[in-house]
Amino acid sequence: MVNMKRWFRHAFMPPWRLRMSFSKDVLERIEKAIKHSEYQHRGELRFAVEDALALGHVWRGISARQRALEVFSNLRVWDTEYNSGVLIYLSLADREVHIVADRGIAKCVAQAEWDAIATAMQEEFRRGDFLSGTLQGIDRITMLLATYFPGNGSNPNELSNKPVVVKH
Repeated sequence: MVNMKRWFRHAFMPPWRLRMSFSKDVLERIEKAIKHSEYQHRGELRFAVEDALALGHVWRGISARQRALEVFSNLRVWDTEYNSGVLIYLSLADREVHIVADRGIAKCVAQAEWDAIATAMQEEFRRGDFLSGTLQGIDRITMLLATYFPGNGSNPNELSNKPVVVKH
């Protein structure tokens, strides 16, 4: 059964909403935060934001979590030497954040810890503070990655630090 309320949220998500919430300056600051984060550990962070899903996805009941897994795969976050890639995915229409960790880090960090970070980010986003929410999430993820995948002096950048605005 199609959730019509969700379908309407995705169908009528104004395109300016994403640009307003994640301006060029905000995206650049997120990129710098990711770069700074990666100096402290051997993990790789990606940040992706999507305003709305394709309506066919919504009609078929694809959840924001399922979409996050798809974006994780499409961005090849799994393709790192230590299997320590982490994706922060935000669906504006669903008002949800999902953090997907590759198998190397998922062995060390319980999903509940990622979910707690995502929930804290969502709280900031509800207040309209997308930059602060994202930077706080990156800081908390950095602490986890530094604990389980500490830097060893050599950490080549395997994935782009540039935030991705996902187009459907």
